[in-house]
Amino acid sequence: GINVWCAAGKGTFSTDELPRRIELCRLSAVVHHRKLIVPQLGATGIAAHLVQQLSGFSVEFGPVRTADLALYLQTGQATAGMRRIHFTFRDRLLLVPVAFVHAALPTLAAAALLYLIAGPVASLAAITAVLAVEPCSPCAAPLLPTRAFSTNGLFLGVLVALPFAGYSGTHAPLSPWANVALVAISPLLIIPVVPAYLALHFTGCTPYT
Repeated sequence: GINVWCAAGKGTFSTDELPRRIELCRLSAVVHHRKLIVPQLGATGIAAHLVQQLSGFSVEFGPVRTADLALYLQTGQATAGMRRIHFTFRDRLLLVPVAFVHAALPTLAAAALLYLIAGPVASLAAITAVLAVEPCSPCAAPLLPTRAFSTNGLFLGVLVALPFAGYSGTHAPLSPWANVALVAISPLLIIPVVPAYLALHFTGCTPYT
């Protein structure tokens, strides 16, 4: 469903593309009926009356989830539950492994580089920033302050950065005011950027925003 939603938004699943594919596949020679059932989340890119004019096929918008498709075909009607988009904890949890796969190598490389340049605390900060946002951003989305994943990631990043800012401010070999002004503030400026960027990636793979 999400792939169709994104494709409709980008125009690759659209009023122009659907009739073109029908013609390329010679669908009218394969089937006897003239009815198409398209996913509901593709409705943003499909004008049903124009598709019928261009292809001769009428368009019906099916249920959101493929699990409801069999019942929809039997009854020919979609219930209110079939039309409703659910984004359950289980749905959100499924996003986490995919996110970790994409972030694993860059995170390890950054952690190794920071370990050599700035020591183990900086390396731990990089790993913690990723570990905090990847599971928390999707799974705890309803509990976070905004509906935008980027700002939620920024919020999580600030929470992660606070302990490192406190550590940096008390362990740097500078005067107290210099510690606060330079060293302690640095983690608060650098660390939140990573969770905000990573959390932004969840925007295109969910119907939440």
